[in-house]
Amino acid sequence: MDESFCRNSQSGYDFEAHWNNTYRKIPVNSLGWFEAEPKPTMELIKRCNLPKDALIFNAGIGASTLINELIAANYSNLIVNDISASALVALKQQIGNNKNTAIQFIVDDLTNPSEVLLKLKNVDLWNDRAVLHFFTTKEQQNAYFKLLKNAVKVEGYVILAEFNLQGAKKCCGLDVVNYNEEMLQENLGNDFKLLQSFNYTYTQPSGNTREYIYTLFQRTA
Repeated sequence: MDESFCRNSQSGYDFEAHWNNTYRKIPVNSLGWFEAEPKPTMELIKRCNLPKDALIFNAGIGASTLINELIAANYSNLIVNDISASALVALKQQIGNNKNTAIQFIVDDLTNPSEVLLKLKNVDLWNDRAVLHFFTTKEQQNAYFKLLKNAVKVEGYVILAEFNLQGAKKCCGLDVVNYNEEMLQENLGNDFKLLQSFNYTYTQPSGNTREYIYTLFQRTA
């Protein structure tokens, strides 16, 4: 990783350039967060028992194989978001042409969203794997959760999978915030009920491991 891209996030860091640079320089299947089979997330999605036309918002998805899995499972109403246009170009190439699934691609910053994301409503499932933990300032975190709460419908679901308290303190040269279920619950507030939580050891393509906490919440009010 180019060390010029490793400045502190509170110093006006250009995250868009960082992630575009990452996806241009490193093959997708060599990235530290690449999952050939995103089993933990798919298991939580299956527990939600969503209709196949449910609106699923994938936050900071990058070029995840999860979208292929959702298409294969016949989910037909997907929104994919990332701050990196390069990531979504790679994702489009990976998916190919599938006329049975409506996929909306949104290049945008979850902590400084454009009008498109601000108008997002009636989301049945908000899915975030390894995105929230990159938002290290309270301002970024507040903006993220404000957007989430504005978008997710009552009885909708939220999956947050982040580095747990025993997890890495940096990723891709950037500082991260480590979470447990109580911290995530506090940020979501009383309108969200925790349905499931578990720790998970993820093995990177390099063979190194990363410790995650996976959580599933449902909005109750």
